Amino acid sequence: VQLQASGGGLVQAGGSLRLSCAASGFTMENYAMGWFRQAPGKERQGVACISTSGRFTYFAESVKGRFTISRDNAKNMVYLEMNSLKPEDAAVYQCTARYPGCTFKGGIIVDDVDYRGQGTQVTVSS
Repeated sequence: VQLQASGGGLVQAGGSLRLSCAASGFTMENYAMGWFRQAPGKERQGVACISTSGRFTYFAESVKGRFTISRDNAKNMVYLEMNSLKPEDAAVYQCTARYPGCTFKGGIIVDDVDYRGQGTQVTVSS
């Protein structure tokens, strides 16, 4: 199983980035896909999750209205469009897969995934 994230980099506050995740080694269309992030000294945080069909999407409160998650099951790809980036969005962003769907506790995307990629670094300058 591989979840190869790309698209990270350095961006100014207010800017945008689009992260991509290439999935292989499993049947992606059967898994909810998500993005988690972890900044130095902080706990890993669930950022976004998308259902198997792509019909349902979920976001952390801190990114609602700024981030969009999408998937292309035919290409085994997942995307995270990030707009109006803030310095506090800086972190390593990891692509994840969970069977059969996204899971939550208290409105927070739970870090209970089956597969996790290495991640891509996002840096936001103020």
